Amino acid sequence: MDPTVELACELIRCRSVTPDDGGCQEIIGGRLAAAGFEVENLRFGEVDNLWAVYGDAGPTLCLLGHTDVVPPGPLEDWQSDPFEPRIDDGKLFGRGAADMKSSVAAMVTAAERYAAVHSPEHGRLAILLTSDEEGPGIHGVRRVMEAFGERGTRIDWCLVGEPSCQTALGDTVKHGRRGSLTGRIRLRGQQGHVAYPTLAENALHHLLRIVTPLVDHDWGPGDADFPPSSFQISNLNAGTGADNVIPGVADVCFNIRYNPGLPREAIKQVVSTACESAGFAPGDTRLELDWHHSGDPFITREGPLLDALEQSIRAVCGGRPARSTAGGTSDGRFVAPAGAQVAEFGPLNASIHKVDEHVLVDDLPRLSEVYEQTISRLLVG
Repeated sequence: MDPTVELACELIRCRSVTPDDGGCQEIIGGRLAAAGFEVENLRFGEVDNLWAVYGDAGPTLCLLGHTDVVPPGPLEDWQSDPFEPRIDDGKLFGRGAADMKSSVAAMVTAAERYAAVHSPEHGRLAILLTSDEEGPGIHGVRRVMEAFGERGTRIDWCLVGEPSCQTALGDTVKHGRRGSLTGRIRLRGQQGHVAYPTLAENALHHLLRIVTPLVDHDWGPGDADFPPSSFQISNLNAGTGADNVIPGVADVCFNIRYNPGLPREAIKQVVSTACESAGFAPGDTRLELDWHHSGDPFITREGPLLDALEQSIRAVCGGRPARSTAGGTSDGRFVAPAGAQVAEFGPLNASIHKVDEHVLVDDLPRLSEVYEQTISRLLVG
């Protein structure tokens, strides 16, 4: 069996549902230490993080990935045990096969081959793994980067192994991501009978006067790299379930995926203005407004990382990959603010988080080769 496929199977067997690493990083750490890497385990809270470095001088290329996976859901919906890898019809099935244990395996085997033939004097090759990418993202790469800032550890280039391709390996590179800001509003009114509205205060009516202008608001255009920013309501709750009760409390949860042309504070100001226009001035005890910021947008438009990655993709896969900023967030959002160039490249993403998640077996050695060539182009030249 190909070494990358074999390692991917070994990692799939680890039941690493967030934030449990399931033993993945122990396997990987042992292999990288044997290849000459200095391996450091960074545990914050319930989260395991691994930092492995080959070389002690020069620019740093970091291969970034995660070992945790989302829950598989009902096991009876799967054709086979999601934590027992199965190869059938040229596909490797298992939870995490696409997102992103195959990429992690490809990174490790690429790093092993690179270290076997190149001395550490060319630059620093690092692998950073976390078990908190699919979860809250608090004690994973976010916390690691805080620690790196405190001790002066620098990353110059960051290649994230998130599944990026659409229909064929090599067709898409993610060179940026939108920011993500989630808001939650709770409004308190006065519960009452629908036949006596003057004796009640409908919290949902108040809430609709806030959110309707936000839905209709023009959040600004996109640009050559980013689509327009998007406001979406994800949850709306009110009422007791009875059809004759005016709701005394109403809640809404919304998310804004925003591009670099829309500052985060400008978003908050639009929401605050909508609240005031609906009659809820700052300090009104009937209103609760909370924010959760997942990350600001980032973009790598040009530079050595994209050049090396795209040249490697053309050499291994043929054709020129499209550049994209679509999709959700990735842990690259925690690395980019420190000044690193960030790009994402991994296998097909069509089956991620789904039942019978899978990758094409033949793509895995090619993915590893893309990673190895990218490493060599950046660190050796």
